[in-house]
Amino acid sequence: MKRELPVVAPPSQAACDAAWKALHRAACAVYWRRADRWPWFWARGKLGRDPLFRGLIERGDLPPGARVLDLGCGQGLVAALLHTAEALARQGRWPQAWPAAPWARSYTGVELMARDAARAQAALQGLAFGSGAAPQVVCADFRAAELPASDLVLLLDVLHYVEPAAQDALLWRVRQVLAASGGPGRLVMRVADATDRRRYAIGQWVDRLVTRARGHARPPVWGRPLAAWTAQLQALGFAVRPVPMSRGTPFANVLLVADLAAPGGAR
Repeated sequence: MKRELPVVAPPSQAACDAAWKALHRAACAVYWRRADRWPWFWARGKLGRDPLFRGLIERGDLPPGARVLDLGCGQGLVAALLHTAEALARQGRWPQAWPAAPWARSYTGVELMARDAARAQAALQGLAFGSGAAPQVVCADFRAAELPASDLVLLLDVLHYVEPAAQDALLWRVRQVLAASGGPGRLVMRVADATDRRRYAIGQWVDRLVTRARGHARPPVWGRPLAAWTAQLQALGFAVRPVPMSRGTPFANVLLVADLAAPGGAR
């Protein structure tokens, strides 16, 4: 009888898988120390099952040394991820197959939901990046909040909660924020492609369930076809790179990595 040999991942892939497990575990541990265990369960599931976060790391979408502005930051998962990535890199545990480890010169999160903002503030309290800066989370509506000069702006699964005119106004403000940094800037946003009606509808249904589970009333949503999102960003001067995010999921998600050139510089 022929014996089948076990499938062994290549050394580089095994190292990446091990590094991601370590990164996932340490980022979630930020939330475990709180008496309220819900943020830990949420972080564990979201970071572990959503392909967004590992993809951000493995593709190098988060440039090192950025001043990060996270709009609609929820409970601050990206801040926890950045803090942990920097720690692992300093310990020499960063895989050579990955791009350089992202680290934040500063982090400002803006979150409308008071409960999520409070959870982020409680979990991130006492943390500091290698720059010495502590992550900051404010409870505010990002349509009206003061936005600091930043090198990297994140809009992950949140822009569809505001009406189209407010979407356009916010994207213009984001462009101004990035331009004010004086160097090249990057906007990373995940949207749902309304062109794919079936997957888009599934995403809306799941969004409704998750929003209710988190104790929030579900606001109206305003989606757009991918071509419309891309055209709007290009009109603002961004070079846009779409990254499909629907593989292995029933959703119509697409990540848009939009780069703004430094004044007088090439993209």
